[in-house]
This record gives sequence, structure tokens and C-alpha cells, in this order.
Amino acid sequence: MTFPFRNAVLTGACGGLGQALARELIAQGAAVALVGLNRAVLDELAALAPERCTVYTPDVADAAAMQACAQDWTARHGLPDLLIANAGVAGGFDTAQADDLAVMRRMLEINLLGVATTFQPHLSAMRAQGRGALVGVASIAGWRGMPGNAAYCASKGGLIRYLESLRAELRGTGLSVHTVSPGYLRTALTAGNRFAMPGLMEPDDAARALLAGVARGREHIVLPRRIGWLARALSLLPASWHDRLLLGQPRKPRVGEAGATAIPGLPAGDTSSSEPRS
Repeated sequence: MTFPFRNAVLTGACGGLGQALARELIAQGAAVALVGLNRAVLDELAALAPERCTVYTPDVADAAAMQACAQDWTARHGLPDLLIANAGVAGGFDTAQADDLAVMRRMLEINLLGVATTFQPHLSAMRAQGRGALVGVASIAGWRGMPGNAAYCASKGGLIRYLESLRAELRGTGLSVHTVSPGYLRTALTAGNRFAMPGLMEPDDAARALLAGVARGREHIVLPRRIGWLARALSLLPASWHDRLLLGQPRKPRVGEAGATAIPGLPAGDTSSSEPRS
């Protein structure tokens, strides 16, 4: 199947899935706006096709900064036909801990608001053009809340509903909206997990499956598919049984605990300054 997209904007391009997506898009001949926080990683990716890549390092939750990036990209390479909102962060959460409220706020800013700030600057022009795909990378964790992971589950659950709403709004315009729900990918975000990760998938395999699904027009993409079947099977259990099963699993480390991934942009005193995304 011929890859149908020639101009892509990719956020979270420094993470495991992001780097894999960037390499695959470049290999397919697309021009790629590489958006992330780790300039060295982005420059290395851009060097694969310098005439087709431009590096941007905004905070994805900063609407003005994302608009400036979009204007610069369009001036250089034209209107994108593929937007992949992949930037995201993860971490454990405990409502009883006051410091964790800042973690939740920042997670919602990056994982949920950051998708809208990625889409918004391009949406009117893409709608006028009448073609293009908008991809939001959510998570299986957005399907059901999990103990100790409330902030992440809330951000991804909210993202799934946001993408549903946007999909309905864009029906008949020529634009497609795709919800990607990865299970467990072998990335920095899962490296510190202390619980079982069934269906663990390599980022390169996930990137190829994601792009193939979007090219085929699939609105809901689960990576890998079998983890979606497992999640749906578990959802058939009574809620109390499901809760007891999850309560027996080790929890994801909170910010500052051993194995936790850093979350950029937290107030001074909280762990910060690392690249978001899977």
C-alpha cells in the first residue's frame, strides 16, 4: 500500500514511540516537523533528511508557542496532511499527597490539552483543504481507572472522549480522526513499572502498525490488538472483582520515587525536565 501522507507534524518525537514514528515517516519520504524537548535527539533525527525536517522545542501545552511552530512549519513546507499528537507523560498518583496535585495538573496539560494545541493551529486550513488525518495517542489506561494511576488514566480517558467529539464534528469534511490506544510499549515510560506488562511491544513495531492503521482509515487502533481483547475481557468482570485484581498489582512509581519518569514543567521542587512521551 502506498503511504498517502507527505507532510507530517509529530509531537513527542524524542520518546521511544516518537523516535520510531519519526524514522518511519522519514523513510516513507514525508516532510516531518519534529516537536519535542530533547534538541540533541531531534537534531539526530532531522539529520536523516535535513531538507525535509525541521526541529521545534516548545512546551506542547503552550498554545502560543505551538501556533508559532505551526506558522513556521507551514511557511517552510506547506500545510500538513498528517498530525500526530504523541507527546505525553506518565506517573503514579496519590490524591492524599498535596504535591501530587501539581503532577496531575501537568499531566492533564501535556496529555490532554497538548493534543488540542497540536491540532488547533492547522485545523481550519486542513478543513478548507478537505483532506488530512488527525491522530491522538491515548492509552488502554484510558479505558478504565487503575489504582495509583488516577492522573494518567484521567488524562487518557479524557483524550479518548475529546477525540470522539472531534471525530463527530469533522464527519463529512474529508478529515479523519484516529484514536490510538497502546498497551505496554518498551519505552522510558514503562521502564520503571513494577507490575506485569502483558503484550509488551517494541516501539518500531508499534510505529509501523500505527501508521498502517491510519493509512487504512482505522478510527480506533489498539497496539497490540490482543491487549485490547484482554482489556475488554477483564471489563466483563464485576467491578469489585476487577478492583481486587488490580489492587493486588504493584503501583506505578510516583514522581520522585525510584523508577519514576520525570515530568517536564513541574514547579521547582518537583522532579522535572525530561522528554514527554511513550
